[in-house]
Amino acid sequence: MQHPAVPEPAHTVDRSWATRPVHWVATAAALAAVVAASGFLQPDPATAAPTDPKPESRSAPAPAAAPAPDPAAVAYPLDCPADSVVAKKATGDLDGDGNPETVAAVHCEAGSGTPPHALYVITRPREGKPRVVATLLDAKEGRTVSALAVRRGAVTATLLGYSSIDVPRYRPDLRDEAKWQWKNGAFTRSTPGAARGV
Repeated sequence: MQHPAVPEPAHTVDRSWATRPVHWVATAAALAAVVAASGFLQPDPATAAPTDPKPESRSAPAPAAAPAPDPAAVAYPLDCPADSVVAKKATGDLDGDGNPETVAAVHCEAGSGTPPHALYVITRPREGKPRVVATLLDAKEGRTVSALAVRRGAVTATLLGYSSIDVPRYRPDLRDEAKWQWKNGAFTRSTPGAARGV
């Protein structure tokens, strides 16, 4: 007697021979999609955190520039009956040595009126306190400094003065733009000293 044919269980059938090219194309397409997506997830080189270099490749940090001399810590060669006052200051490297100098407009303390200014250059030696190394404007010239700056190694100042003793001390009628630069071991005034009317 013949028994009806019973199909074999699916797990026992070897169907590796039945793999089709469509299956390989679908697998390749999925793999390509994964690779492309991983490219978008990489950090942007401009924003990615830099890796820590090897200890032997690190260079020593550059030494910090010395602070500019404090004009309040200097004794000025002014003949004042009372204390001297720093009215204006500016800082910058004037002689190209990499360390800043301070330029200070100083006058004698006065209860009223407009005392004349002197303009000093202050430097800080490697050892010791800051000191005055140059006088750009003497108080005997009777000028006051209304603006002061250090730009590109040069000192610029706006000086106000009086054409005669009859002009009130609170209303200067002369104005002069002055400029000094360090040349050949000294500060040289590079603008004419003639004052113009305000």
